[in-house]
Amino acid sequence: MAKDIGIDLGTANVLINIAGKGIVLNEPSVVAVDTNSNKVVAVGTEAYKMVGRTPGNIRVIRPLKNGVIADFDITEAMLSYFINKLNVKGFMSKPNILICAPTGVTSIEQKAIIQAAEKSGGGRVYLDFEPKVAAVGAGLDIFKPQGNMVIDIGGGTTDIAVLSMGEVVTSRSLRWAGDKMNQAVINYIKNNKNLLIGQCTAEQIKIQIGTAFDADPEKVISVRGRDIIDGLPKQTVVSATEIQSSLEDGLMSIVAATKEVLEKTPPELSADIIDRGIMLTGGGALLTNIDKLITYYLQVPVLVADNPLEAVANGTGILLKNIQEHSKK
Repeated sequence: MAKDIGIDLGTANVLINIAGKGIVLNEPSVVAVDTNSNKVVAVGTEAYKMVGRTPGNIRVIRPLKNGVIADFDITEAMLSYFINKLNVKGFMSKPNILICAPTGVTSIEQKAIIQAAEKSGGGRVYLDFEPKVAAVGAGLDIFKPQGNMVIDIGGGTTDIAVLSMGEVVTSRSLRWAGDKMNQAVINYIKNNKNLLIGQCTAEQIKIQIGTAFDADPEKVISVRGRDIIDGLPKQTVVSATEIQSSLEDGLMSIVAATKEVLEKTPPELSADIIDRGIMLTGGGALLTNIDKLITYYLQVPVLVADNPLEAVANGTGILLKNIQEHSKK
């Protein structure tokens, strides 16, 4: 028998959950292609190591942008590679696949995601929304008639949703998330330190000293890159306070969007959210003090999920079980 699988098809990472086994794969959503032969050279972790370090004929592609498929063929090749690697297909049957998408995707984008999963070897493909699946994975019981609020900050999108009785009541999807945070760090260091750095370096700075609120000015990191003026390698020092100011505009757009969703939420559900708080999931939830920032501006308690990076993938496992039970009835 083929095993059912849940896929968190993220802009930054792909996580795959096999029914009964849990998360078995977590790799970057990156594919390296040889432009001369159009052949895929590497996928996932191997391809990520090549970012910013390849010769002219090798292109490193991130097939998903802002949570949706930007390059259909490459996404399909990437999914096929991951699914084949797991060896989940049965002799005669194909696995059912539950795949997640941001709340803001159009019906055309939804079709593209389903089609990519079907072509990569799936049987029946189900699509569900990321914040809903993240909420389930973070341990919230979204199937009762009570309000639950989730902010899922991924690589390409930030999804904000209020859920009740298993459905999204109000939501917003922003194209400002982890990747844009990295870009903000790159721009800040370029404009204020005359230093060019790459995506991987920006990611490391964000992880090590990135702060959303109340940054410690004593926290500093030395950064290496290329001097804009003379083109030579150079090193400089950046503080947590500077990184906080580089992220400020984007983080405030998340606060504003969350406020907007709360304003559209029915009052009974709003009362539940004040009691239960807002749950933060996704890689962006790991940014230091992001919970304090949202609490400060919205006066609502904010909790970070136990394992925010895996919340969506864990949620697919729980929802797949529900699908299996319903299909047996």
